[in-house]
Amino acid sequence: MTHSRRDFLRTTAAVAATAAVGSRALYAGDAFAAPMPTAGDPVVKALMQVALDVAKASGASYADVRVSARRQQNVNTRDKIVQGASDTDTFGLGVRTLVDGAWGFAATSQLTKDSIALAAKSAIEQSKANRFSQIKPVNLAPTPGNQVGEWKTPIITDPWSISIPEKCALLLDANANAAKVKGVRNVTSSMFFLKEEKTLMTSDGTYTVQTVYRTQPSMSITAVSSDFSDFQTRQSNDIAPAGAGYEHVIKANLGENSTRWAEEAVAKLSAKPVEPGRYDLLLHPSNLWLTIHETVAHPTELDRAMGYEANYAGTSFVAPPEKVLGQLKFGSDVMNIVGDRDQPGSLGAVKWDDEGVQPVKFDIIKNGLFVDYQTTREQATMLDWYYKKVGKPVRSYGCSYAQSWSDVQFQRMPNVSLEPGKNDDTWESMIASMDKGIAIVGDGSFSIDQQRYNGQFAGQVFYEVKGGKIVGMLKDVAYQFQTPLFWKSMDRIGGPRSYHLGGAFGDAKGQPGQSNSVSHGCVPAHFTQVNIINTGRRA
Repeated sequence: MTHSRRDFLRTTAAVAATAAVGSRALYAGDAFAAPMPTAGDPVVKALMQVALDVAKASGASYADVRVSARRQQNVNTRDKIVQGASDTDTFGLGVRTLVDGAWGFAATSQLTKDSIALAAKSAIEQSKANRFSQIKPVNLAPTPGNQVGEWKTPIITDPWSISIPEKCALLLDANANAAKVKGVRNVTSSMFFLKEEKTLMTSDGTYTVQTVYRTQPSMSITAVSSDFSDFQTRQSNDIAPAGAGYEHVIKANLGENSTRWAEEAVAKLSAKPVEPGRYDLLLHPSNLWLTIHETVAHPTELDRAMGYEANYAGTSFVAPPEKVLGQLKFGSDVMNIVGDRDQPGSLGAVKWDDEGVQPVKFDIIKNGLFVDYQTTREQATMLDWYYKKVGKPVRSYGCSYAQSWSDVQFQRMPNVSLEPGKNDDTWESMIASMDKGIAIVGDGSFSIDQQRYNGQFAGQVFYEVKGGKIVGMLKDVAYQFQTPLFWKSMDRIGGPRSYHLGGAFGDAKGQPGQSNSVSHGCVPAHFTQVNIINTGRRA
């Protein structure tokens, strides 16, 4: 089934009147009527220098300036119609200053010398006000100055080179394929794209220009039983968002996969409700990435462990640092967790963070032992006692990030991933080695406490395994755990061939809240005797 531009216009007449287009109108051809300024051009660079000059002249010991041009596009469909198409953009400058060990920040969307100078002065005034309530002055870890260069997410096809009618046609075709499966009630699908040009200039001599692309295609298929007594949904979250261009949409192959997802949604209707109890559990990477995100990545953020991030689902059981670093047995010996910001195709991939630090790959958990936190330049100095003890340099791991030019940067997680085992195991071979248990594909609903210690996670598709074979589908499954006990029960993991990147486009943190995109790589993992509950709501 194909859709012409005429078909698109016929089905989306209402959308055209309501589509959000940000600060500029679109004209035919799906391009901006007026081009946005390029973040790294000489005029912008000169304006950034104004902010630095004012900050230094006003007493700042350190200052950084970020200019960001950020564009987002959403295309959404339901069944045979297009629900919405939006294209938004924002452009502005933010300046951060450090005066007598206290931070200040201000931002402006008016890129004139006067408004930028005023923003810099406002940041200075905020620094001076904050120092009176500062318990301990900020001390920054050293970083190589004069970081100068450009970096761009490696992409094949710019998403904005593909017309909205073509994108809608692809989604509507996928919907139609799913709808052919008997029992499917409705189908939604979408595409989300982000392009951000970000320029950073610091008083250390750093000047970097980065262009980041991120892409996410997705579907949700709902099946309803013939007597309307049950409904089941299959999300397409085994296709993760990626740091990539439109080629990621093509690679996702929604048209073909939608049929499989629809069949799985229908199969869930007749699946056997799980019997509560303790089971061996095999988690597919499309499920495990979220468990890593919530139980490992968040609690190893240093600001949570130090109590600085407590209001927005904050704090951490991995605390205090002096009692857990190099001492806490977080998981089994096969558990090796690393942080990085350079995995190809990952959402967190950059060459420099928002402090001009070039990130490095670093160990968080080594053979089950907790060995390090995620840090920024400010945070790294809080652990100098530990780094001296273990003979490591005091340096930031490049975990500073701000959602936009109008937000102050702070600690955000990088890609946090479970390293593959040294074997050659795959999902299929690990199924074959299971005697009795449950295998879960795709992430679902979850609940976890603020310290990331007690949790409950579900999934998309649940399989009963007996004698090394999948013998049927289950439903209403969720696994419960206490984080260290859960990871200590992990006795087998997949090898390099089974490595998969999952991820989240919008991981929220902070007040006011900011959103961060992050990937988590992992392999299939087998856990012993995990508590399984039945989440069904039946009389």
